[in-house]
Amino acid sequence: MGGTVHQRSVVRVGASLIVASLALTACGSRSGDDSGGDSGGSATKTAKIGVIAPLSGDLSALGLGIQHSVELAVKQANDSNAIPGWKLEVDAKDDEAKPDPGKNAATALAGDADVIGVVGTLNTSVSQQVQPVLAPKNIVQVSPANTGPGLTQGANWQTDPKRPYPTYFRTCTTDAVQGPFAARYLYETAKITKVATIHDKKAYGQGLVGTFTEEFKKLGGQIVAAQTINPDDSNYQAVISAVKPSAPQAVYYGGEYPQAGPLSQQMKAAGLNVPLMGGDGIYDPKYITLAGKTSDNDLATSVGAPVDALDSAKKFVADYNAAGFKEPYAAYGGYSYDAANAIINALKTSLKDAKDVESARQATVDAMSKVAFDGVTGKVAFDQYGDTTSKVLTVYKVAGGKWATVETKDFEAK
Repeated sequence: MGGTVHQRSVVRVGASLIVASLALTACGSRSGDDSGGDSGGSATKTAKIGVIAPLSGDLSALGLGIQHSVELAVKQANDSNAIPGWKLEVDAKDDEAKPDPGKNAATALAGDADVIGVVGTLNTSVSQQVQPVLAPKNIVQVSPANTGPGLTQGANWQTDPKRPYPTYFRTCTTDAVQGPFAARYLYETAKITKVATIHDKKAYGQGLVGTFTEEFKKLGGQIVAAQTINPDDSNYQAVISAVKPSAPQAVYYGGEYPQAGPLSQQMKAAGLNVPLMGGDGIYDPKYITLAGKTSDNDLATSVGAPVDALDSAKKFVADYNAAGFKEPYAAYGGYSYDAANAIINALKTSLKDAKDVESARQATVDAMSKVAFDGVTGKVAFDQYGDTTSKVLTVYKVAGGKWATVETKDFEAK
């Protein structure tokens, strides 16, 4: 997912889970030479996993789900003594879904000698600012939600893929798959041949429409109109008037739910009564709230299979609910939990004989490329670019005011 949401946010939510006992065990024992403590004569050392996500503003429902899922993974690792001699802590920073606060969050985490890895970000455009801050410090970053292909394969990912940052990985699949997946659904399954596209001019929305358009045309479909909106606008009459005469059978939208919901509602009110389809950026209950009663039959794709349908996720869902977090795990909870556990798996190797966190950072990056385990969202492993090897996606449809699963498929290149 990508983009930024321009909303001044008064509330800044810090790490909601700072466990006092973790803070105490870290006192004066960073060198690891001190005797004393209860772990067989050597004191417990501390390593922090940072979180960079929108903890306030329009997209905070998604960001808080990311934060809490990481907190759950870390609590379980500490409880099971997953890394003997080490305690893990979570340090969550609010990026407000904007690049500059994201960069500041990354700078703060990169300046902390105890930070070993970061889970985040939600938005592709925020990661573009975070990657170059974490990479020089060899701090591994695993995103549960970034779908922009360029983050792992560079600006020329379609013709000449090159990995820009060896420190960056992700547990979700990308728009190189998500856009074409939507195109195939509309053309092959829904039998729709004429589509209008609209995007919000941001990295995520533009990329999604780009890969959708290419695949839809390749299949034999027609793009009858291609328009953009300004993400700060709330009245979309001009773009609806531009699209309507071309008589599309569906509108494919690149962007996120704060704009997509009102756009769908206004389209229908203006007599353009066709489904709006988007990517994972609109797959949220808030989209339906904003789009209103006329949103039935609107469509979205999202990465992976629906978490509640997976046997592998049952324990995660039960554990998350039992932990008593105020906010739900939302769309990226499973991916965030898997991202945190990917880092924790790497730490079992990199921290085993480490004197301190900073000296273990490069070893953590090296260990990440070999990580492979059965996660909540399926098999977790990374290819040579740091992309997930899983290419599973799901189409959802609004039915009776709720998102319902239409189909889950493994995307295969043709």
